[in-house]
Amino acid sequence: MNGLELRHLRTMCAIAESNSVTKAAAALGLTQPALTAQLHRIEKFLGGQLFERTAAGTRPTALGREVVALAGQILADLDQLVQVAKGPRQPDGQALLTVGTEPVLFLGELVTQLKALTGGKDVQARVETHAAPLLEMLAGDRIHFAVIFGFDGLDAAELRGIELRELLVEPQFVMIAEDHPLAAHESIELAELAGFDWVTPPPETDSLRHALDSACRAAGFSPRRTHYATEVSTARALVLSGAVAPAAPASRSADGIAIRQLRGDPFTTTMYVATKADGPFAHYRREFFTSAARAYRTSVDRNPYYAKWWADNPKAHADLDAALVLGELGHNSG
Repeated sequence: MNGLELRHLRTMCAIAESNSVTKAAAALGLTQPALTAQLHRIEKFLGGQLFERTAAGTRPTALGREVVALAGQILADLDQLVQVAKGPRQPDGQALLTVGTEPVLFLGELVTQLKALTGGKDVQARVETHAAPLLEMLAGDRIHFAVIFGFDGLDAAELRGIELRELLVEPQFVMIAEDHPLAAHESIELAELAGFDWVTPPPETDSLRHALDSACRAAGFSPRRTHYATEVSTARALVLSGAVAPAAPASRSADGIAIRQLRGDPFTTTMYVATKADGPFAHYRREFFTSAARAYRTSVDRNPYYAKWWADNPKAHADLDAALVLGELGHNSG
């Protein structure tokens, strides 16, 4: 025996599960003598007895329990690997629609829109902290479309058949403690935040890093990145201690936190819908975009300051608005 094979792992797990070599042999489609001989070869290779006969049946030894546990983990990991490679499936064997996004406030509504699009079937969401892994998953057919933010280097990225369509240009707001004097204003000059500690995502996941740095330089300072956080709840806790953090414009002011617009929109980010021309849901590319547009639009009024900005800056979301109009026309004509 040159080494362990997957069938040997399944043999050990089958014996442990059934507490019987005879039952395990039947489940694996082998004869009892053949399975017993295989088990002896496995034990010889591993250098110890894995199972022992007791009045209650065939039970693993101390070594056997450890080996069976590891074997079970390996087999579970293998099953997950195959699932990822082949893509998630519905119970009827059809592909499960999977959307990838960066953290966005409208994800729940987007899933609702997609379920309606596919006739109520299940939808799977995958959230990553940066666009790059989402684009890799889309290229490898592990997700079917994605909503991402533009990032430095996107123009030079190898997209491998991925189509990017701009959804909107989104302004960046900031969160500060509501008891801070600046919170009394509807908007804040970026230069007024020069003395703050900043909370930002780690450098490798921060798509706004260069935009923030450039805007702060133009305002006469460099942002003092003191804290790194990827979860909004953590960022909010740090803001309550006196820091400042970039915020999605549709964020709500609540629980001691004030969400405020940066005066003059010193830095923005572009949001895209990424799709592929092939795959099981490729024919839904236009509908994906419309679903993302509808879902995003439901989030705008969460923040009255953003709702006002939205009304004052129609060019920033012209493509999104057009998708809503065309989607409604198509719905009515159907």
